[in-house]
Amino acid sequence: MAGEAQCLSYAGCNFLRQRLVLSTLSGRPLKIRKIRAKEEDPGLRDFEASFIRLIDKVTNGSRIEINQTGTSLYYQPGLLYGGSLEHDCSPSRSIGYYLESLLCLAPFMKHPLKIVLRGVTNDQVDPSVDVLKATALPLLKKFGIDGEGLEIKINRRGMPPKGGGEILFACPVRKVLQPVQFTDPGKIKRIRGTAYSVRVSPQMANRMVESARSILNKFLPDIYIYTDHMKGISSG
Repeated sequence: MAGEAQCLSYAGCNFLRQRLVLSTLSGRPLKIRKIRAKEEDPGLRDFEASFIRLIDKVTNGSRIEINQTGTSLYYQPGLLYGGSLEHDCSPSRSIGYYLESLLCLAPFMKHPLKIVLRGVTNDQVDPSVDVLKATALPLLKKFGIDGEGLEIKINRRGMPPKGGGEILFACPVRKVLQPVQFTDPGKIKRIRGTAYSVRVSPQMANRMVESARSILNKFLPDIYIYTDHMKGISSG
């Protein structure tokens, strides 16, 4: 067991997710003090507590200690275990907040990860599930993480403030990633997008597509924007 001497020590709530993810990957325990200590409402927020619970679910044998006020956190990482899981995300932040970190951890699990996340799928703060599906998955494939086991599927959409959305994220195990040299951004050759709508007329999504195309067609002819209208229980 790692002693207190090897424990990484930080102060403040900045980069909480990144610190926990890197601690988990490196196996080094960490202690974070003075989390919003001077604010009127000190300590961890509900979405941060939800993220810590998620980290606890995907690992096996993690030790987490939080003081009564929530201003101090000690985390000793366990083994990345994976498997089939479910997690209810806090509606304060979108599922993208949690998914970004899972994308970093998933390839190094002991068992392939297959997790259902519930909450807000699209908001104005975090990257939406659609953005991560369009950008993060192709990037993971460049690192050699490929196959039928890699997918992000939107079962239900959920909007703030109550959420109600549901997505499935599955990722195969890859202990070694192939190196990537990705320096030349190249030129934009085509544009693909999704116009989504929930609990409104399907015509709203079509109008969004027309408005977007009227602007983008001035720059590029190869544009395809899909419409995704969800109603009833699928709309969160």
